[in-house]
Amino acid sequence: MNLLVERGEAVALLGRNGSGKSTALRLIAGIYQPTTGTVETNGRITAVIELGAGFHPELTGAENIALYAAVLGLTRRELAAHYDEIVEFADIPDLLDTPLKYYSSGLEARLAFSVAVCLQPDILLLDEVLAVGDQAFRDRCLQRLRTFHERGGTVILVSHELEQVRALCDRGIWLSDGQVMMDGPIDTVLAGYRGAVG
Repeated sequence: MNLLVERGEAVALLGRNGSGKSTALRLIAGIYQPTTGTVETNGRITAVIELGAGFHPELTGAENIALYAAVLGLTRRELAAHYDEIVEFADIPDLLDTPLKYYSSGLEARLAFSVAVCLQPDILLLDEVLAVGDQAFRDRCLQRLRTFHERGGTVILVSHELEQVRALCDRGIWLSDGQVMMDGPIDTVLAGYRGAVG
């Protein structure tokens, strides 16, 4: 599979489960190494492949913010510069001193997504993270991602939420069994994908 994503693009990877979308993100993120070929990236990458990976249930929300920021590669100084923004975006100030094991899965996802989107990466990789929280929080997430993209950030997104994909991305890549079936403007690729999968 040959793919080129330019700086500042917002690209959706589409396809059925098992088509290679998440594997492609993990290759770009450097989590997996390619068995053949190469993957080249230019810039700081934040990969939100699994929300909350690195969280610890016995630690408080505040402690998990620090832990997750470290997992994503932030220095203490960078975290201090973004901490208030993370807390404000998560909108759970009353739970910061509560151990994570008492959070609902939705609140845990909110906290993880808030840490990820308040960083300043060049490339943001997102795997099925637009379904977090309630509708108001999802709308805030989409707006934050639009702002990131408008400022020149590159977004590569895996999602089965096709209307959210259309709202955020300008390019779509439809994958099947690790092969590119279609690559082009998001509306064209969505129409082709929907026509094929019914």
